[in-house]
Amino acid sequence: MDGLGRIELTFPTEYSDYPTDYCEVAVTGDSFPLVTYLGLGYLDRPLLARGELRVDWDPADLSRNVYWPGRQGRALRIQVKGRSYSYAQLSGKRVHELTRTGAGVRMRRSSWNKPQKLSGTCSGAADALDIGIAVVMEGVNTRNLSALGALVSSPGRFVNRLNDI
Repeated sequence: MDGLGRIELTFPTEYSDYPTDYCEVAVTGDSFPLVTYLGLGYLDRPLLARGELRVDWDPADLSRNVYWPGRQGRALRIQVKGRSYSYAQLSGKRVHELTRTGAGVRMRRSSWNKPQKLSGTCSGAADALDIGIAVVMEGVNTRNLSALGALVSSPGRFVNRLNDI
């Protein structure tokens, strides 16, 4: 989008007051809100599980169903700043899309594990908030959004649930 200026994704963030088993990623920029995602760290990236998304320090409501069939069924649902989003994996592990009514941002990573380059395409009335959320999610480990990723990570989810008992 023209006129929005610089945007920067930092992952993991260098300075954090959180315990060492947590990891945070952040998006900042000239015309962008501060968007952060905090979660348990795994391979230098926060996991979706028990994660926390914030926009200008306001927390988002996050929900998903890892066992639901289909990509849209497993999509992450995000409620923040009066907007409802869906964040889903499209093809392979490198393409994701953040959508809300009337707008979308499709992102592509140069690689799934340690991307060196991100690219994106906006549709509809996408704005700085939409782009900021889409970009910060590229710093999050989103393997659970795929059927195989949900299956592979299910033993870890089970063990983590035992810790809650």
